Amino acid sequence: MSTTFIETRGNDGQRAERIGFSDAILTPMASFGGLYSPAELPQLDDAFFEQHRESGYAELARDLIRRFGLDIEQTVIDEALALYRRFDDPDNPCPVVPVGDGLFVSELWHGPTRAFKDMALQPFGVVLSALARQRGEEYLILAATSGDTGPAALETFKNRDGVRVACLYPDGGTSDVQRLQMVTEDAPNLKVIGIHGNFDDAQAALKRLLASEAFRRKLDEQGIALSAANSVNFGRILFQIIYHIHSYLELLRQGVVAPGEKVYLDVPSGNFGNALGGYYAWKMGLPVEKIIIASNRNNVLTDLIRNGRYDIRGRELIATTSPAMDILVSSNVERVLFDLFGAERTRELMDALTEQRCYRLTDEETERLQQHFVADYCDDAEGQRLIRDTFEGHAYLMDPHTATCFKAHASCRDKPLKTIAYSTAEWTKFSPVIAEALTGKSGLRDLDALQLIAERAGIEIPPVIRALFDKPIAQPTVIDKEDIEREILAFLEQG
Repeated sequence: MSTTFIETRGNDGQRAERIGFSDAILTPMASFGGLYSPAELPQLDDAFFEQHRESGYAELARDLIRRFGLDIEQTVIDEALALYRRFDDPDNPCPVVPVGDGLFVSELWHGPTRAFKDMALQPFGVVLSALARQRGEEYLILAATSGDTGPAALETFKNRDGVRVACLYPDGGTSDVQRLQMVTEDAPNLKVIGIHGNFDDAQAALKRLLASEAFRRKLDEQGIALSAANSVNFGRILFQIIYHIHSYLELLRQGVVAPGEKVYLDVPSGNFGNALGGYYAWKMGLPVEKIIIASNRNNVLTDLIRNGRYDIRGRELIATTSPAMDILVSSNVERVLFDLFGAERTRELMDALTEQRCYRLTDEETERLQQHFVADYCDDAEGQRLIRDTFEGHAYLMDPHTATCFKAHASCRDKPLKTIAYSTAEWTKFSPVIAEALTGKSGLRDLDALQLIAERAGIEIPPVIRALFDKPIAQPTVIDKEDIEREILAFLEQG
């Protein structure tokens, strides 16, 4: 099978109706502002799961990618998957650990930037830059981050030929460690831009530039093409599908589920790419009962799944202790709507969200959505209590995003099945929140909080995190969002 990609909002007559994987990741925005989604998915049978019961991660990934039949050379895929050797355990880059009450945590943060985005962005960076080289093209990669995409994108693309990166982040909207991971990067092909605003502002700017013909013409004049590193790019989603399947295989290896036994997938959700990867894995044959969507106080996804209403009228983004989920416009929900309801309905819903800041599903559509998803949200106080209780009861240290999954695990299951919860960041990324949860001390600086937690838990601060506090700031730019395009063009003109 060779997977082709089609457009979530239909075709405008200007683009090809179907494209290959390489075109979809190099040019990720589709007709009418939509996205590209796979026209078909490979199917995994019982023999597949038995075949890979003892496979290492790269072996599993290689077979899954082969089944997609992508138009990417095998040598490029091998080079991309080799980057998992940089993780704590190359054969098992995302270990799955039991934390009581049928809950198993898939730790996705064992890569170089200590967050789950490494699982997809490390190999994705190799693939995209290899395609640029093969085509003899120069690419500008845009990234908007709520905290983890930025460091991971900068890490994978730095000093790569044929690629320059402009990374947008909300000034004051990330943890100090996340900010330091970005602003201390000094590779000449990277530009980090803080903006006065929130993540939704950064993401809206990214989408606007991706869709702007005037911006593309300015890039064309410099011989530069345009792409994106956010999960609007299916290249990211492909590599996220893999770790959902790996996590289930880990439960088989541990003997806690029988072959074919269903599980819940419990996903802390912001832009919905992680949950979408689980949804596609389910459609491919992963035995899933439902996908649990865990949110923070910005609980627009909870409202959608419970009530069939996506309504951001009058809503202001709430700054929470789980900032990577401080998002009101979750881009990858569109791909689920397209899969369930088709392109015409998806375009209608997305246009309503753009123009009226609200859309409503019919009762029948809501019921179809609820066949796949269930949702709950967790406020900051609940998250801190769960961090403290889990550490005291299970000697398990988790970050505030993972804590939202623990709340949803307790509230959303209606069957006594095992749950795989996805831990998206190491404790080091949000140390002041965790230190306050464990000790009651508030207002700590990141370095003081890191040291306090390390002493309390009897662990060491990872050297890659500790070193951040001694690095000089190489990327000090913070601007108004109206100045983003001008700042990016000035960066490109520097050569």
